[in-house]
This record gives sequence, C-alpha cells and structure tokens, in this order.
Amino acid sequence: QVQLVESGGGLVQPGGSLRLSCAASGSIFSVYTMGWYRQAPGKQRELVARINGGGGTNYADSVKGRFTISRDNAKRTVYLQMNSLKPEDTAVYYCNHGMGYWGQGIQVTVSS
Repeated sequence: QVQLVESGGGLVQPGGSLRLSCAASGSIFSVYTMGWYRQAPGKQRELVARINGGGGTNYADSVKGRFTISRDNAKRTVYLQMNSLKPEDTAVYYCNHGMGYWGQGIQVTVSS
C-alpha cells in the first residue's frame, strides 16, 4: 500500500509561484516514475509533468518553461515548482505513483 500526501497548494495571483510537494510512504520510491496531474472543473484529468527514476522528465505543452518537476529520493518526495501561473492553471492537482496510486488532490487557484 502506497500513501501519497500533497501539500503546498492555495490561492495565488496571476504571475505568481507555488511549489507543490508530494510525500510518499509504503513502497520503494526511487525506481518509479512519479507524476503530477490536474483536473479543472468540467474537464478531464490531464498530465502536467512526470519524472522517471533516472530523473528524465516530460511536460504538458501548456506548462513547458513555467513548471519544473523534481524529486528527492532520500525524502521520498516529488515536487512541482510552478512559476508564471495563469488563471487557466486553476485546478485540483494530483500526485501519481508509478504503481498506480493517487494522492487526495490539492487545490490551486490562480486569481486576482
């Protein structure tokens, strides 16, 4: 059983920054791909970014150049640094573990 706990969400003005964290427990962490997904109201859940065990990353086109995913295997934590936030980034953000587990989700709201 894997548990994922997200933190760091909240309300931010357009152009601002937030850093999301996802702490994992209960399984081997370092070899698995970890990802961040998001779901806006009325829309399907979509991939934002993911990072594999070797540190390779890929991003949705909509966040390239603004978001950075990283991981600290010693802390069993994956991060999502979000800069230059836009209102369209507003969504519930979910952490995903490569074994198929999901976090509970955390709200990010970008609004003036």
